[in-house]
Amino acid sequence: MKRGLWQMTAALATIITKMAKGLIWATAEDLARNRGQVLSLYRQLLRSLNSPDLPLNLAARLAKKAEVRAIFMVASEERSLHNIQDLFDAADYSLSLLRKGEIPKYIQ
Repeated sequence: MKRGLWQMTAALATIITKMAKGLIWATAEDLARNRGQVLSLYRQLLRSLNSPDLPLNLAARLAKKAEVRAIFMVASEERSLHNIQDLFDAADYSLSLLRKGEIPKYIQ
């Protein structure tokens, strides 16, 4: 099921606004609420790296996938609401670039 970028952005905005208002740190409930969206973005990014539009050979594709995994592993420790929102925005932007056949700079 593919959704447009604006729909994903709207969904992310809804998730962020549902987070505890006025708090700087995410609660366990906030993190659990974001789990599905994070897994969806993770899978979409890994699948997008398999696109034949990208100028990557097999070894480069595997290396890029390893970088995405590493980024998500490090980001999983994040607890700041603002940083979590920035990570969602960066993932959406990177996904849009990958769908256009471009490689985002942070995994380039």
